[in-house]
Amino acid sequence: MSVPPASPNQAPHAFVAEGRPVGFLTDPTLCIGCKACEVACKEWNQVPEDGLDFKGRSYDHTGALGASTWRHVKFLELDRPRGLQRAGPMAGLLEEALRDSGEEVPAPAEEPFSWLFLSDVCKHCEEAGCLEACPTGAIVRTEVASVLVQDDICNGCGYCVVGCPFGVIDRRPEPLAGAGGAFKCTFCYDRQAAGLTPACAKVCPTESILFGPLEEIEERGVSRLEEVRRRGFDDASLYRADEGSVAGVHARFLLVGEARLYGLPEAPEAPTLYLKGAWTSALLSSLALLILTLWMFIP
Repeated sequence: MSVPPASPNQAPHAFVAEGRPVGFLTDPTLCIGCKACEVACKEWNQVPEDGLDFKGRSYDHTGALGASTWRHVKFLELDRPRGLQRAGPMAGLLEEALRDSGEEVPAPAEEPFSWLFLSDVCKHCEEAGCLEACPTGAIVRTEVASVLVQDDICNGCGYCVVGCPFGVIDRRPEPLAGAGGAFKCTFCYDRQAAGLTPACAKVCPTESILFGPLEEIEERGVSRLEEVRRRGFDDASLYRADEGSVAGVHARFLLVGEARLYGLPEAPEAPTLYLKGAWTSALLSSLALLILTLWMFIP
């Protein structure tokens, strides 16, 4: 039996020093909803608590991504079956053992609903609406191609909040630490600079969150997608968000079903997409007014 390659999460890397683009691959088919990633993110980044109230809509008590929730495990209760499939890493070995012994392999059962978890996070877009909308230069692109908010420069204007097509970034209300400023996932840039894996990927017990160079993340995503489809998830897909104006993301997701079921837009568009047309119209209007003014002074 071949030994699978080591996980990108198992060894420290110096991607910041190398300047290599990195990314996340999140797989909800492996997630058990333990929320260890949420806890690790808050502990390492000293993010204040904001989700102790039971909302009554689900077992998920944090609700959504925000200024004080940089990793959020969505609890998805879908009113449709996932299809015939065998779950668990030992399913294939069990079937093989039954066949070798001459015993009948039981048929998989179809569940009446879908129960999935998805650990959501900032997407770190290639064309980031928050970065383009920031008037102070507080949001920058790092050496590893992530999008970082510099808290000491942010003036709390909120332009980045409306510029994000995923609703990730937000401002903290009073009386939380850093109230008024905008906050989101930093990709654990400080950990990466020290050669460490981001906290959320490091603590994930099932390795449903993988971190590594973007090209390796893409390869593992495609490989995992093929495996999941072989197990019966015919509607599985790899979410890259490369069909909208953001031109791709550095936090990719292996989805079972349509992206909208997970609250992800099929073709995300940042509002800054329309700035080019607006500035072009303003320039043409200004030139027309200038020509008209000069014409009026011609004797």
